[in-house]
Amino acid sequence: MPKSKRDKKISLTRTTKQGSKLKQSIMEKLRDAVETYENIFVFYTDNMRNGKLKDVRNEWKDSRFFFGKNKVMAYALGKTAQDEIHSNLHKLAQKIEGQCGLLFTNKPVDKVIEWFDNYSEPEYPRAGARAAYAVTLNEGPLPDTFIHSMEPSLRELGLPTSLQRGVIQVLKDHTICKEGAIITPEQSRLLKLFGHQMAVFKITMKFVWSKDGSFRSLTAE
Repeated sequence: MPKSKRDKKISLTRTTKQGSKLKQSIMEKLRDAVETYENIFVFYTDNMRNGKLKDVRNEWKDSRFFFGKNKVMAYALGKTAQDEIHSNLHKLAQKIEGQCGLLFTNKPVDKVIEWFDNYSEPEYPRAGARAAYAVTLNEGPLPDTFIHSMEPSLRELGLPTSLQRGVIQVLKDHTICKEGAIITPEQSRLLKLFGHQMAVFKITMKFVWSKDGSFRSLTAE
């Protein structure tokens, strides 16, 4: 196994003007994780949801997920061959950009890739996303799950409704969203009320580094 460079000192002046105990603590935890785990992955998430991520963390209790400021995480690992704390780790550090996170694990690389390739969870789309398909409501009464007290809120969200004998009626056919169109906050709320989980929460592993010094991309860039 290559000799560890963990005791190499990295100046925090490159990450903060005054220095920060919190940043120092994060960097130390990251360096400790490098020593503890055999493999480190850079991953990205689609349709990030804290609840779903918590479920994944519970599934991977023997591993560790890190989110934080990219510069802090990159400097903790070492962005250059001179600063890296293990051989070729700077190659991974240079890929820490955008909305990403790190997974530290002792599980075999192929098992990690297989698990996350097969993992996805349906989710309701947020405002700003594109509609995966068109959703149209037909004129007529809504199901009993829509109680009469919801009618004013539905109208505020843009539905043409009225209350007739305690039943919410859609007064005319109404398109909540069109396929490919940007979803508004009102449409996002309506899609959730009507049960349209057209988004998908997924974690994609992009790069991996291992303690033998190997580094590779896991997707076509």
